[in-house]
Amino acid sequence: MSPLEALGGEPDSAPDSEPIITITPEAIENLREMRDDEPEGNQLGLRLAIASDAGEDFRYDLSFEEFLKAAFTDEVRTHDDMKVIIPGDDVAMLTGATLDYTSTQGLVIRNPNKPEVPNVEGLINDDVLSAEVEALVAAEVNPALAAHGGFVTYVGHDGEGTAYMTMGGGCHGCSMSKMTMLDGVQTMLSEAIEGIDQVRDLTDHTTGANPFYS
Repeated sequence: MSPLEALGGEPDSAPDSEPIITITPEAIENLREMRDDEPEGNQLGLRLAIASDAGEDFRYDLSFEEFLKAAFTDEVRTHDDMKVIIPGDDVAMLTGATLDYTSTQGLVIRNPNKPEVPNVEGLINDDVLSAEVEALVAAEVNPALAAHGGFVTYVGHDGEGTAYMTMGGGCHGCSMSKMTMLDGVQTMLSEAIEGIDQVRDLTDHTTGANPFYS
């Protein structure tokens, strides 16, 4: 096998070279134009990585780099004449995502996955109470927040009545997200589940883009 084939080859050249993400023709055209403006553009591929931490809404890092110098842990795929490099640690969270381009938004990533839950020492998330909270979040809380383009992710509880959450989507970085969390989510959980009295928000809202409210 040649070095190029080892790095990905054509999408159907081997079972492990199936596309990880979908790139629309509009995005390919835009990326090709930017790549070809770079010195030695024919040696460059698009590196797509997740830049956010666990529990934060997804933020992405897109850059061009030499695909032949990709790390062994990276996954490299060919989309038309564009090499796409994805760090191995980010493959699961990017699988099924779509990279698109519009004249109004530029490059945009639509990702069906949700950020990993942060690991907070001392919190409980594998008991019966946690199962009740997660069920209510899935059935009632997140459908209510979806109207604002947001969602919450349950992290765990402290065993003393406090449930810990992170907020994503339109609620991440939103100036009203604290009110939404305390007055909305807390009320829903405390009224429906015995053992939960209050909710604490673990989200770092300084990283949000405030896409919904002003």
